[in-house]
Amino acid sequence: MDRPDHILIVDDDAEIRQLLSEYLRREGYATRAVPDGRAMRETLERERADLVILDLMLPGEDGLVLCRDLRARSRVPVIMLTARGEETDRIVGLEMGADDYLPKPFSPRELLARIKAVLRRTRALPDSPDHVHAARLCFAGWALDLAQRQLVDPGGVVVPLSGGEYRLLKVLLEHPNRVLSRDQLLDMTRGREAIPFDRSIDVQIGRLRRRLGDDGQAPALIKTVRGEGYVLAAKVATED
Repeated sequence: MDRPDHILIVDDDAEIRQLLSEYLRREGYATRAVPDGRAMRETLERERADLVILDLMLPGEDGLVLCRDLRARSRVPVIMLTARGEETDRIVGLEMGADDYLPKPFSPRELLARIKAVLRRTRALPDSPDHVHAARLCFAGWALDLAQRQLVDPGGVVVPLSGGEYRLLKVLLEHPNRVLSRDQLLDMTRGREAIPFDRSIDVQIGRLRRRLGDDGQAPALIKTVRGEGYVLAAKVATED
């Protein structure tokens, strides 16, 4: 018999924890519900989670801080919940690495649909097991600091990156010497925010090449594979 997916719910509202736990269990999921970031970390040290439902407004460390920390150490999918529905909150949540974002109040059926979609999408993506716990990804004299979300050139100078450029470079470094299609890159960097046939990946690839001093006419690091996508042509080493 297949093991049920395990959902970790992190919310300081006891009623929401109980409601979601009971609803998701009826839908065939295993659940664990905790009230804050400390309990989340303790739970993840003891047991595996297939997806985390993370409230934005938590006591102590808020959901954005926890999401950023979680994303630096793990690829577990994250759906953020918040009572604030402003676009800025949604964008910041996605920038921190959340896979989806749902404002309160919400329908449990809608959350269930989002859970299924996120799990389906993330499982269709290529794995990168060697890089899950890395603090820095080093390549061709450069380094991407995952904790600080910074690109450092061979001379030790920090090169500024936008949120989108950071996510795209991180994905390429997690899958070196492997051709990734535009659709795969969109899914891995923007999730459900991606628009079909979106060409923004091409624009961001051009910007990344300029950041890296990679000749756009004859790139040596980020190469174009005609009709297929892009490939990072470099050996990547990890630092803890």
